[in-house]
Amino acid sequence: MATDSLLPKRFNKLLIANRGEIAMRILRACHELGISTVAVFSDADRHALHVRYATEAYHIGPSPARDSYLRMDKIIEIAKLSGAEAIHPGYGFLSERAEFAQMCVDNGIVFVGPPPEAIRIMGDKQTARDTAVAAGVPIVPGASAGTDEELIEAAKNVGFPLLVKASAGGGGKGMRPVHKSVDLPDALAAARREAKAAFGDDTVYLERLIENGRHIEIQVLADMHGNVIHLGERECSLQRRHQKVIEESPSFVVDEELRQRMGEIAVAAAKAVDYVSAGTIEFLLDRDKNFYFLEMNTRVQVEHPITELVTGVDIVQEQLRIARGRRLRFKQEDIKMKGWAIECRINAEDPYNNYLPSTGMITVSRLPTGPGVRVDTGVFPGYEITPYYDSMISKLICYGETRGEAILRMRRALEEYRIMGVKTNIPFHQHMMDSHRFLTGQFDTHFVEERFKMSDREAPLVMEAAILATLMAHQQGQHASQIVAPGDRDTSNWKWYSRWERLRK
Repeated sequence: MATDSLLPKRFNKLLIANRGEIAMRILRACHELGISTVAVFSDADRHALHVRYATEAYHIGPSPARDSYLRMDKIIEIAKLSGAEAIHPGYGFLSERAEFAQMCVDNGIVFVGPPPEAIRIMGDKQTARDTAVAAGVPIVPGASAGTDEELIEAAKNVGFPLLVKASAGGGGKGMRPVHKSVDLPDALAAARREAKAAFGDDTVYLERLIENGRHIEIQVLADMHGNVIHLGERECSLQRRHQKVIEESPSFVVDEELRQRMGEIAVAAAKAVDYVSAGTIEFLLDRDKNFYFLEMNTRVQVEHPITELVTGVDIVQEQLRIARGRRLRFKQEDIKMKGWAIECRINAEDPYNNYLPSTGMITVSRLPTGPGVRVDTGVFPGYEITPYYDSMISKLICYGETRGEAILRMRRALEEYRIMGVKTNIPFHQHMMDSHRFLTGQFDTHFVEERFKMSDREAPLVMEAAILATLMAHQQGQHASQIVAPGDRDTSNWKWYSRWERLRK
């Protein structure tokens, strides 16, 4: 049954409290469902695509997010002014702010997301851990929040190596690995300072550091009538500075039996907080395939498209239907994962210079196309990349019947993608698609930072052997000779004229 905090209401106009590619993604879902849209924009986004595509658009403030997209009062004011009956927060910004969800409810506006209480419980990592334990969800051994002295004493039982983690927030902020007890006091102090600065809360707790672990997440959908299903897993282990850079679905290491167990646990965790809408349960998988609850993201994920491609479920549209009080259209037995999807996050940064952010105007943007290729983006020629927001330009998603085919299509798409005016991490993704360890699925959450270098290139024969091993492991029957090694192809993608120079020689 619907709760008082999230009453169903058929809305016909929706305000998108976000920007960039996720704003465009929500706009398109609304358009297909016949919902009018309201965009908000800062000074920096005056000419952004989501402003052009929306039914209406309203200026919300100066360029810094704290003066625009994080202004809860302004967003509610614009929703009322425009007649928007609902608000979709996307991801980031206000998407996991229980206070904002409550403001929507208090003002009679539908919040396209979970109830405020669910956000509140799962938004605090320590509370989320306690809730998970109560629901029978396995968690990484650790110690609850306390004073430095209490945590130092508790560390003797937790064991080393361990992680000091901020109770609020995410994105790697307020997190410190500790390998020896002597280093713990300094790590606690540093984590508290960073957490206080980032989230206004310096509460930290301890968690055993699972070495060589993999980051596996389960997508869930829940309606207001008590129905909860999962849409399988995503492999999100390829990270840099605790930020995901490449995701794929399904995971190379998850079999059907493990998928079912993780899915059942994820559904149980969602039910424990009366969850509604789309959400993601994140797990850490160790080398013995034991999995532990990490946290719940109470919003749509950046990487949701790969799940959409392998399940055929439009997650954003489902969010909108659920917010209107509809029952889920699918039962668990209806969900079948078919094929393989990989997502590369295309960022404005220089992978040859410690991933230094790159700003400026995009002068050329030629998107890859063809079978199995999808690009979610909000940029265009003439668009300016500013320092005010995150550096993601687009998400490049490729689908194939097998992992090998998805990799082949991703390699082709990356080669076709042309962006000029700023530097991008496309060369990083090209190198990764050629990496022996990536091709054979031999990576963990520390692979990118500890064992991957832009200067390393795989020899063509080694690459072909790796791809063949990948295909054989899944009994896909495709011979490695069908996969052409890139050889000495130029990966400095912003210098797109280079191949023409080679032809003239």
